[in-house]
Amino acid sequence: MRLRAQIALLTLLLAGCNPAASDENADRPETSRDFPRAQRAVSELGSNQFSTETERDSVGEAQKVMDLAEIKPGMTVADIGAGEGYYTIRLAEKVGAHGRVLAEDIDRGALERLGQRVERERLDNVSIRLGTPDDPKLPDGSFDRVFLIHMYHEVQEPYAFLWRLWPSLKADGRIIVVDVNRPTNRHGIDPLLLSCEFERVGFTLETFKDAPELAGYYAQFKRAAKRPEPQAIKGCRQDPGTAGAAAH
Repeated sequence: MRLRAQIALLTLLLAGCNPAASDENADRPETSRDFPRAQRAVSELGSNQFSTETERDSVGEAQKVMDLAEIKPGMTVADIGAGEGYYTIRLAEKVGAHGRVLAEDIDRGALERLGQRVERERLDNVSIRLGTPDDPKLPDGSFDRVFLIHMYHEVQEPYAFLWRLWPSLKADGRIIVVDVNRPTNRHGIDPLLLSCEFERVGFTLETFKDAPELAGYYAQFKRAAKRPEPQAIKGCRQDPGTAGAAAH
């Protein structure tokens, strides 16, 4: 018994000296631990300031975003955080029979309801995919546009998420972000912090517009020439009460 107790004690001591055994990242998915931790608050999932699709259409929200993104028939588009499908349905109509829309979300229940709607409205150009909080699970080299509409502030592991999103774009593909300029714990994100996080992972800001009809702003990113390795990514932080972002 004494020998077993000594072995158990030695094991505990060795674990305490081993950085790999540290619980510093115990609250993070294993698939995210090679990436920097987000140095900002993350909004809770599921908040939506719009009560009906009619209200959103009354200010021309989807049409404005699709016009800015230059959505055309025949395009292949991903709607990330698709939820109940407000953008999915309208994108499907816009890209037409020869285009494709992939609706992705991490909420299985929302996707089931969206699937029922897609079947009911006979949208043969829409497919549905379940993602994870740090990986949208998109096929490489497939998309002309990827939409992140009023959801990016809910992404818990932004560097892992964006790094895995990077290969999904075609060479001339673009990522479209619509969000609100307010703290991330209030369902928004400072545009400078947004741009910093994207640029650290291998994207370049191409277009930025304040757009009241979108209840926020429109940002468009393209891929840089390459993306860094996860361990080489420098995270961004935003000090409380200040504007802008900086690497750390």
